[in-house]
Amino acid sequence: MMSSQILVSRPHFDTRIVAQNGSQPPVTNPETTVKENVYAGTSAGLATAGYRSAKYTPGEWINNNSDILTRAVANRNHAENICNESKTLKADTDAGTLRTQTEGTKQLGARLQDIHRYRSELELFIERLNAETDLLIGCRRRLEKALDATEIPFAIATDNLTCRERRFGPDLVEDQVEEELLKEVELIRSIQALLKKTLDQTLNQIRLNRDVKQTLELDWSDKQQAYSLDDQCGRYNNRSTDTQWHPSSAVLQDQVCDEEVWRKFTWDNLRLAEREEVASQALRRLSERVLQETAEDLRAQCATVDQAFIQRCMELSQAKTQLELHLGQILDQIGAQERNISYLQQAVYDKEAPLRVAQSRLHYRTFRPNMELCRDQPQLSLLGEASNLSSTVSALQQQLYEARKSLSDLEESRMTLEKDIACKTNSLLIDREKCMTHRTRYPTITALSGY
Repeated sequence: MMSSQILVSRPHFDTRIVAQNGSQPPVTNPETTVKENVYAGTSAGLATAGYRSAKYTPGEWINNNSDILTRAVANRNHAENICNESKTLKADTDAGTLRTQTEGTKQLGARLQDIHRYRSELELFIERLNAETDLLIGCRRRLEKALDATEIPFAIATDNLTCRERRFGPDLVEDQVEEELLKEVELIRSIQALLKKTLDQTLNQIRLNRDVKQTLELDWSDKQQAYSLDDQCGRYNNRSTDTQWHPSSAVLQDQVCDEEVWRKFTWDNLRLAEREEVASQALRRLSERVLQETAEDLRAQCATVDQAFIQRCMELSQAKTQLELHLGQILDQIGAQERNISYLQQAVYDKEAPLRVAQSRLHYRTFRPNMELCRDQPQLSLLGEASNLSSTVSALQQQLYEARKSLSDLEESRMTLEKDIACKTNSLLIDREKCMTHRTRYPTITALSGY
C-alpha cells in the first residue's frame, strides 16, 4: 500500500518557468506525463526524483552559452559602433559648437558696431540739439530784452501825447506830430504783440528741443547699456569663470522686438531730432529777422516823429516871432494912439474957450435995444464963427471917438497877440523842452534788437 503511494506519478515543472511565471505550476500534458513516468518505477528515478526538475539539459546549456556569446558579441559591436559614433558626434558637435560660438561672437561684434554707429549718431544729434537749444535760449533772452525795451518807447510816446493834451487855445490842434505819435503807439503795440508771439513760439520750441533731447538721451543710455552688455557677452569664452546656467533665458526672446523695429525706432528718433533742429533754426532766423525789422521800424518811426517835432517847433517859433513882431508894432501904435487921443482931447479943450466967447458975444448982443438988434456984419461973423467952432468941436469929438475905438481895438489885438504868444510859448515848452527832451532817452537800435 505504501509503495504504491510512492510510485504514484507527480507532475513535473521547471523552476525557471516558476520563477518567471509565478508560484503556480503550469498545467501538465497527460501524454508528456506518461512519457516522463516511464522510469518512475526504477530505483534511479526514486533516487533523482527530487532533483531532476531543477537541472538544464546539455542542449540547453549549449544554447545558453551560444546565446551569451552572441549577446556579448552584439553588445561589443554595438558598443564599438556607439564609441565610433560618439567620436564622430563629438567631433561634429565640437566643430558645430565652435562654429556657432564663433558666429555668435562675430554677430556680437557686428552688433556692437551697429550700436556704436547709432550711439555716435545719437551723441552727435544730442550735441547739435544742445548747441541749437543754447542758441535758441540766447534768442529768447534777446526777445525778452527787446520786449522790455519797447516799454520805454511806449511810455515816451504816450507821455508825449499826454503832455501835448495840455496845449490850449488854437495850438490844441491834431497836427502831424500827433498823427505820427499815434502811429508810433500803434506800431509799438503791434511790435509787442509780434515779439510776444515769437517769444511764445521760441519757448515752445525750446520745450520740444528738450523733449527730443531727453528721448535721444534715453535711447543713447539704453544703447550704452546694451553696448556694455554685448561687449561683456562678446568677451565670454569657454574658459570664462563667471558664466552660469540660465536655462530659461531663451524663452524671453519671444517677447522682444526684431532688429528692423529696433533700427526704425532709432531712425524715427533721429528724424524727429532733425525735424526739430530744422524748425529751431528756422524759428531762430525768423526771430533774428523780427528783432532786426522791429528795431529798424521803431527807429525809423522815432526819426519821423522827431522830424515832425522839429518842423512843428520851427513853425511855432516862426509864428511866435511874427506875433511878437506884430505885438511890438501894436504896442507902438497903442502908444501913438494914446498920444493922439490926448492931442484930440487937448484940441477939443482948446476949442471950448473960443466957442464960449462967440456964444457969449451972440448972447449978450441979443440984449441990444430996439432997432439996434439988427443982423449986422459982426452978427453974421459971430454966427459963422459959432457955427464953425461947433462943427470943429463935433469933428474933433468924432475923431476922438474913432481914436478911442481904435485904441480899444488895439488893446484887444494886444491881448490876443499876448495870449497867442503865451500859447505858442507853452506849445514850444511842451514840444521842445519836454517832449523832445524826453525823446532823447529813446532806446538805440542795439537795445531794441535785444542786445
